[in-house]
Amino acid sequence: MKRHRKALETTARELVAEGKGILAADESNRTMTKRLESVGVESSEEARRRFRELLFTTPGAEQHISGVILYDETIRQSTSDGTPFPEFLATRGMSPGIKVDSGAKPLAGFEGETVTEGLDGLRERLAEYRELGARFAKWRAVIAIGEDRPSRACMSANAHALGRYAALCQEAGIVPIVEPEVLMDGDHTIERSEAITRATLRDVFGELLDQRVLLEGIVLKPNMVLSGYSCARQAGVEEVAERTLALLRQVVPAAVPGIAFLSGGQGDELASGHLSAMNSIGGVPWELSFSYGRALQAAPLEVWGGEESQAAEAQAAFAHRARCNGEARFGRYSEELEQALPL
Repeated sequence: MKRHRKALETTARELVAEGKGILAADESNRTMTKRLESVGVESSEEARRRFRELLFTTPGAEQHISGVILYDETIRQSTSDGTPFPEFLATRGMSPGIKVDSGAKPLAGFEGETVTEGLDGLRERLAEYRELGARFAKWRAVIAIGEDRPSRACMSANAHALGRYAALCQEAGIVPIVEPEVLMDGDHTIERSEAITRATLRDVFGELLDQRVLLEGIVLKPNMVLSGYSCARQAGVEEVAERTLALLRQVVPAAVPGIAFLSGGQGDELASGHLSAMNSIGGVPWELSFSYGRALQAAPLEVWGGEESQAAEAQAAFAHRARCNGEARFGRYSEELEQALPL
C-alpha cells in the first residue's frame, strides 16, 4: 500500500474535485433491464452499451463529472468507434471506476437483514480491473431500518466487509469508494435515521482503522440523513442539511478527502437541493460531493427511450442534471437554475 500512497491520495482528491462529482453507471444487467423496459426499450448488451455511451460522450460532461463507476459488462465495452470505455473516459478527464461487490445477500440467522458479498477472489479481480483501466472501485453495504433492525451482527458484518474490501483495493493501487447505505424505506423518523447512520459510520471507520486503510486514499459514499420515506413528518431541506453535517462532524475523520453522497430514492431536485444546502453551510474539512445514479440518469433515459433521433436531447438532459449538481457543490443550486433550458 505504501508504494501506492501518492497515487491513491491523488485519485481520491480528483474524484471530489471542486464542482464535480461521480456518475454511478454500475447498475447490474438485471437492474438496467428494469430501467430500460420502463421506457419501452428491450434490454440487450447493445442497448445497455448504447445508453451508457450516450452518457459518456455528452459534450462537456467532464466539467461536472470527475469519474464514472462501471459494471463488469460495461468496463469491457467500447464506444461505437472501438475505443474501450475506460480509455475513452480517461482521455476526457473522467476516472474509470468499477463496482466489485456481488450484491447484498441474506444474513444467515437474521431474517430481513443482509450482508454484501464478493470478497472471495477479490484480489485477483482487482488486478484484472486495474489492467482494464479502473482507478477506483465501489462496494455497497445495505443497512435496513425496522422495528428490531438493524442488529449489531448486521452492522458489524457489513462494516468488516467494507474494511476488507477497502484494504484490498488500496493494496492493488485502486481507490475504494466506501458505501454504507442506511436505507430510507420505512416510516421511521429522521431522529432514528440519524442514530442508525451514526452507529453505522462509527463501525465502518473502526474497521477501516483496524485494517490499516489509508483514510486519505478513500472516498466515503454515505446516505444523507432523511426522514423515512413513509414517515408522516418529512424533514425540510435545511433540517436534512444541518443534521447530516452535524452527524458527519462527529464520526468522519478529517483525513478523508471527500464525501460523495448517494441519492437513494430521492427525486432529482431534492438530491441537488440537499447537497447545495450542505455546501452553503460548509465549515467542514472534507469536500461535499455527489455519486448519483438515478438522479443523473433518469431524465436522459426518459428523453432517449431507445430512439437515436433523441440522443442529442437526452445528452442535453444529462448535461443539465450534471450542471445542477455541479453548482450544488458550491451551494449555488436554485429553482431558476433548475428551470433553465438545458445547454
